[in-house]
Amino acid sequence: MDVDIWAWVADTQRQLHEAGNTGLAIALGDLPAQAFEGRYAQLDVMAPAVAQQAETLELPWLELFARHWHLVSRIGDRAQGAAALGDAEALVEFAHREDTKECPSVPAAIEALAVAQANTDGPGYAAERLAALGAALDGLRPDSPAYCGLVTQYIAALSDKGEVEQAVTYYESAAAGRRSADGQVSWELAAAGVRALLAAGRTMEALTELDAAKEFPADDPVAKDHREGVLRALVLASAGRKAEGLEALPDLDVVGEHPRDWVEWARAVRLLDGVISNTWQLGRVLRQWMSYFEAMGVHRGRVELALIAGELAVARQGVWQVRALADLAEAWLGDLRVTEGLPERVAALRSAADAAVPPPPPGPQPELVAYFDAADGHNADPERWVGWLWPLSGTDLEATRRHTTTLGFLGYAPLGADILWKTIVDDADPAAADDEDVAYLTGVLIEAEQDERLERFAAMLPPASSHLALSRLHRARERWAETAAEAEQSLSSGAQGTVALEARRLLAGAAQQLGDNVKGAAILRELVESDAGEEEDVWRMIVMATASEDWALVREGAAKLGMPIESAEGPIEEEWHLVRVVLPVSDGSRREVLSVRTGPATARLLIPQPRGMDYNAGDIVVIDPRPLEPVPDSAEEQENYVIPFAGVAMLRPGGYTSWFFDGAAPSEEDWTEFNEVLAERGWPMWVYSDENYSVTHPSSGERLQGVYGWIAVPPGVEAVELDALLDDATERWSHPLAWLDLARSAGIEVERHERITKEYGL
Repeated sequence: MDVDIWAWVADTQRQLHEAGNTGLAIALGDLPAQAFEGRYAQLDVMAPAVAQQAETLELPWLELFARHWHLVSRIGDRAQGAAALGDAEALVEFAHREDTKECPSVPAAIEALAVAQANTDGPGYAAERLAALGAALDGLRPDSPAYCGLVTQYIAALSDKGEVEQAVTYYESAAAGRRSADGQVSWELAAAGVRALLAAGRTMEALTELDAAKEFPADDPVAKDHREGVLRALVLASAGRKAEGLEALPDLDVVGEHPRDWVEWARAVRLLDGVISNTWQLGRVLRQWMSYFEAMGVHRGRVELALIAGELAVARQGVWQVRALADLAEAWLGDLRVTEGLPERVAALRSAADAAVPPPPPGPQPELVAYFDAADGHNADPERWVGWLWPLSGTDLEATRRHTTTLGFLGYAPLGADILWKTIVDDADPAAADDEDVAYLTGVLIEAEQDERLERFAAMLPPASSHLALSRLHRARERWAETAAEAEQSLSSGAQGTVALEARRLLAGAAQQLGDNVKGAAILRELVESDAGEEEDVWRMIVMATASEDWALVREGAAKLGMPIESAEGPIEEEWHLVRVVLPVSDGSRREVLSVRTGPATARLLIPQPRGMDYNAGDIVVIDPRPLEPVPDSAEEQENYVIPFAGVAMLRPGGYTSWFFDGAAPSEEDWTEFNEVLAERGWPMWVYSDENYSVTHPSSGERLQGVYGWIAVPPGVEAVELDALLDDATERWSHPLAWLDLARSAGIEVERHERITKEYGL
């Protein structure tokens, strides 16, 4: 059975719509877009929900589809390896069940497992990938929708096994077969051929093939441009055409969002050394990428990045960093199934470090701390400072603080942790350590994710400092009950000074996270009234006091900040200025809602929201008064700028109900009158469609400009009342407007609205 997956999706959506499962039908169509467009927070919520609902409805094909697209988002652009391997294996097992084995998504599940294995350790899993992909390709026609994807992975597996000439031959044969079957070769398949040619040393042929593939359709059209740019830069750099390669290479701020392309981008950059800016910033980014790969189980990718980063560091004379990267690469080799050629590259890196001469320090060793403090923070090179301070680190306390902090900044927190541990624990009495040094070591251990070591360190400290260190750890790991408990014990143990100050802040923050705003506000009030707190403490107190509706305390905080409040008592409900409130959506995404700020930490939503949302127009929400983005500097930009704030909690629901409308757009005059009618009653309306939305003329079949949106009505307004108003307001329009759900609720002319919906294709 060879069903077109997209034809199946369209048919399944139609069936779900007819069965009344409109939300599930919409979600089914949106899952691939969420994966391709990088809406991962949304997809991570939506896909499992769709899969669970499909399981409940006993729709195994739909469950397989949802699970597949969630996995694609993880192993594709996010490049997860071992972290996704178990789920990929489980998906293949599910795909081969009796009730799913005929599903068009089955080949995609096999392809996904091959990708997850390649992400983890391409050469190590090459034989397994070839066996599984070969079985899936056996008998598969070149015109099959699954053909290009499976062949792409087969070529990649051949290359990973070292059979690069066979990979080239297989590509050429597969591409010819695809064309003879009147099928288009995907860009991804052509890219696999280009990589095979490059690995075979046939660089100019690779460039010719890449040029020919430029207009090929992509399975992932959103990613095509930057992926083509990375591959082109690598091919050109391999051909020695560095200037052209540099021009083709996507900027770091583009590729930084796409882990799948990091190794190939780094390879291109390594070949472009000499024309590209090889700076400490580049080294820091590559180290961050290694950390991500470490978390995602991209075992070979992190080794490759460590070796490339080490080679680039050699050119920067970063001797200490070269050795650190060689150590990392060597340690990570143990996670690979195949290490051929890699130990030799690690040894070469160590030899390069031994031969390199680090740059001389800017002054004598005893004065380096002063030089460090006087350095220009924008232009100073932290990599060089790590090397210069290393001889002093562990012996001179001030140098050690700066050295270990800088190591952490560059991504080498474990190295800093070892040095600080020796200084504070091994070579001194940790119980007598300065609060600042305890904070330094605690922070570095948290950053290095050495939780067990931090717990051992805490056990060596006096009670107040011990509990504070543990509270910091729990906060970093978002264990709020434990954070609060340890902070309280720190205070009850007699915490003083900065220890007590931080313990109170930790306790207040944990109380807020646990929903006890009254307690959190009271704790911060003590700080504010004692003048021990800072402006940020006042704002946090205002937010918590607002959430608990302690308006007297809100006014007290506002007075502390010099912020005038018109009313003297009761809830603060004023009309300040427009804001954008950013609120979470149940599918994992976030939504901006135009609102009016009504107080120091409150806003009233102005825009009607679709049914099923947790908020609507008229709701009063608590906001975090810290803007989510900087306010523009120029007066011209500020004139139309609306500041975004994060929504914290619902304070008071407005009780509004939203109703959907849809249809052909009326004339400008009719639309203006329609808006005025709703505005007179104070019923918010918002158009969600854009200029691309169109409907079908029921007679001629021509496309008409369409319009759809939501109207929100306050409590007490019945459906029949809105129905009557809409009927009067639209009766003279050239084309009717439909409000089917409202008509059903009112029990008025339901058949007419069903007919409009069908005739206009709404």
